[in-house]
Amino acid sequence: MTMRWCLAAAMAASTVWGAASVRADDTSFYAEAAKPYKGVTIRVLDEITPLQETLSKIVPDFEKETGIKVEWELLNHFEVINKGQADMLSGRGYYDAVMLHGFQLGPMISAGVIRPLDDLVANPKLANPNLNTSDFIQQPFKTAAFTGGKQYSFINWNYNQVYWARADLLGDPGEKAAFKAKYGYDLAPAATIEQMRDIAEFFTRKKGAMLAGKPLESDFYGIVLEGIKGGSTFPTLWENFIKNYGGDLIDAEGKPNFDTPQTVAALKMWHELWTFAPPGIAEYSLVDVPTVMGNGIAAQSIAWSDFVLGIDKKGVSPYAGKFVYGPIPVKAGTTKRYAGAEPSVTVINAASKNPEATFIFLEWLADKKQQDKLITMGEGGVPIRSSSWALPAIAGAANQSLYAAMQSTLDVAVAKPKMPKFYEIYDVMSGIAQEVGLGKITPEQGAKMGQAEMLKLCTKCLL
Repeated sequence: MTMRWCLAAAMAASTVWGAASVRADDTSFYAEAAKPYKGVTIRVLDEITPLQETLSKIVPDFEKETGIKVEWELLNHFEVINKGQADMLSGRGYYDAVMLHGFQLGPMISAGVIRPLDDLVANPKLANPNLNTSDFIQQPFKTAAFTGGKQYSFINWNYNQVYWARADLLGDPGEKAAFKAKYGYDLAPAATIEQMRDIAEFFTRKKGAMLAGKPLESDFYGIVLEGIKGGSTFPTLWENFIKNYGGDLIDAEGKPNFDTPQTVAALKMWHELWTFAPPGIAEYSLVDVPTVMGNGIAAQSIAWSDFVLGIDKKGVSPYAGKFVYGPIPVKAGTTKRYAGAEPSVTVINAASKNPEATFIFLEWLADKKQQDKLITMGEGGVPIRSSSWALPAIAGAANQSLYAAMQSTLDVAVAKPKMPKFYEIYDVMSGIAQEVGLGKITPEQGAKMGQAEMLKLCTKCLL
């Protein structure tokens, strides 16, 4: 059964329901669909970010509309992974729905602990004919929600990475003149990885040196990146550098393909950028990177846009309003671009005793009405729907460069390949990424070690 067939079947079922229904509006649909489940309590585990904190204010509307009670638990990035997976793999079924990052899908589908949605999507009593999945930003949605001819989710969170820089420094007349004299081209947000490297070198300065006409009170760094063993260090390297250099982790058939000249070249750039970063880079997580940028001790970064939303605010960072954003820089001369992203979903636990009530909640969350409200209440956000880009909170936002950068990433974003042994691969590759960055091993050694470790884990790595 192909993905296309599944989508067609779901659309056909939805059309039949739409013709037969006497209810025209979506609010009535969810109330009607939920009648058999009124009084049911479902437990949902999600990750806490500024996006989910805003959504928490909307969830009570679902309870009023449907009579289904939602116990919605928010944990940090690492806890939601550990606690959610532990519950699903145990078969306990405490949580009816669990938020999964894209990289978790391969191991969890392989373990058989995610309930496919195909029968629910095809049920006219449960599937909203006006959900309009064609409005979802398609590439993240299709690569995350479907595999092996089955649908496992909708799309909930389009986490994505963007280029982030200090606009006040890039626009300073003295800095611009000095940069042009040294590198022979105008100082501006980096469009290429090579330009990002030049900017990193140019702005790395010691305490007492001048920066934008003022003496530095402490050391200043040209770039900050995530470097911790774990987190999203390796995906940042893989998706933003290795793939933009023409390399990859696996080939089209899913076979390990890490030891290539392209990967070696990307690793060389990765290490060089680390020489212009704060000395604590090996301990920086995806949370620390925006904190460093917000504190004003680095000139540029690659960061997760949802964390940017929590930092670039008056009262949070003294540099709020002084940042500029752009697409992920690519290797000079390349024609195809890649960008780091983590399309993430909320799935129904295979052990859930309330799959129908949970399904109604999941499609309600993905509904345009709720998504519009989420963006509006949050005064912006990260869209999962194409129509959201036109909302006043985004189209009228003060810093349009952030949303242009988000859109650029989501135009090319894909979910992680669904690899059953992703965690084992990820663990080994995170260590290699860190050791290459620190200069403990050479890029050539890193590429060879990565390939050898991959081959120990899988000769064909995809589901």
